Amino acid sequence: MSPKLWGDGSEEGGALLDEFNASIGFDRVLYKEDIEGSIAHAKMLAAQGIIAQSDFAAIKRGLTQIKGEIDRGEFEFKTADEDIHMAIERRLTEIVGDAGKRLHTARSRNDQAALDFRLWCGRQNEAIAKALVKLIETLNAIAKEHTATLMPGFTHLRRAQPISLAFYLLAYAAMFMRDFERFESSRKRNNLSPLGGAALAGVSYPIDRRATAKELGFSGVTMNAMDGAGDRDFALELLFNASLAQTHLSRFCEELILWSSSEFGFARISDRFTTGSSIMPQKRNPDAAELIRAKTGRIYGSLIGLLTVMKGLPLAYNKDMQEDKEGVFDAVKTLSDSLAIFTEMIGDKDTTFNAEAMLKACKRGHLVATDLADAAAKKGLPFRDAHHLARKAVAFAEQKGVDLSELTKDDLARVDRRLADLAPALDVFESMNARKSEGGTAIDAVKTQIAKVEAWLQEAKNA
Repeated sequence: MSPKLWGDGSEEGGALLDEFNASIGFDRVLYKEDIEGSIAHAKMLAAQGIIAQSDFAAIKRGLTQIKGEIDRGEFEFKTADEDIHMAIERRLTEIVGDAGKRLHTARSRNDQAALDFRLWCGRQNEAIAKALVKLIETLNAIAKEHTATLMPGFTHLRRAQPISLAFYLLAYAAMFMRDFERFESSRKRNNLSPLGGAALAGVSYPIDRRATAKELGFSGVTMNAMDGAGDRDFALELLFNASLAQTHLSRFCEELILWSSSEFGFARISDRFTTGSSIMPQKRNPDAAELIRAKTGRIYGSLIGLLTVMKGLPLAYNKDMQEDKEGVFDAVKTLSDSLAIFTEMIGDKDTTFNAEAMLKACKRGHLVATDLADAAAKKGLPFRDAHHLARKAVAFAEQKGVDLSELTKDDLARVDRRLADLAPALDVFESMNARKSEGGTAIDAVKTQIAKVEAWLQEAKNA
């Protein structure tokens, strides 16, 4: 076995230890970032007179060739290289000779690894944010079609008050808008280059950290070299943001699963996103929604895993931090796939909502009881007295075997004469449309929310 590029030949520990120690099996994902960072670093070294321009030209040529080899699947990854950084540097030296050996001047694998991972995480923040925009746009488009489609709103999974389907969809749009803002905020906050911090204390060469930062699209450089090498907040933020976004997807999937059941009958999920039973031919199972709900646990696990790795680490770099990547890679793929599938599923023309079933559900469970109490209070009764009268009306409806919304003027008078002229308050559509306060479920209030989402989308797309 050939000696490691960075060693003195005494590091060989056997095949199992080499495999255990190596990260090349997963950090090869970062090859593009590693090559970009190395080209920027070499360019800066040449500009500062630390290496010759001819060396930079050779390094750039060699790294470009290596990228092509990896892109085409022709690059040989070796466990002996340990990580993507050494794999690329070894191949570079094979191609361009001594110039390749000069690349690592004024750089450590510590700041190199931090740079690659920061670049990758920043790009994933941006990609996920774009996927969230697409989902929000889809929800807003569906909401426009359903501002007058009634459904029951729930608390404690009990029917509570009539709302519109648009109002419900916009509640999730609001969640995903916050998710977008978290990913964007993380991208901007962590858009700082650690390159040039070296192992932990900076370098003695006359480098220009800001030149490499600008070359790579960073807005600046990390303030402290030790923090730059040992910081993984950017990865933890990505994991937290992913956990919360997947939580919102999971909640939405849970409701779609319930709604598409025969017990609810509010929705039908497109057959593209369901599967048949192996034994019961009548069944269509909401597998896509169930898997999105279940995969939330994978992302939570990745977040807790990296928090646990980092919780007791002394500054600066420790080998423990090699465990920072696999969970992040998995979480990003899980969320990205979930967003793409969910957006397709909710936007599919064959995913439909049963307005008739939802309206019927609004007329069971006495959803207009609050409206009756409000109407009585508006006539001058203290709200607690009005609330008491509404409860009496509910009890009367239950004795009669009907919903409160079905009581007549005469029925209300039998409950209490003060309720006699309040029958209009029992209309479920009027109940929904009466809640005109900002953020409410009334048609005009919902249309205002739709307009706000449209304005937000325009701004997000132009950001």
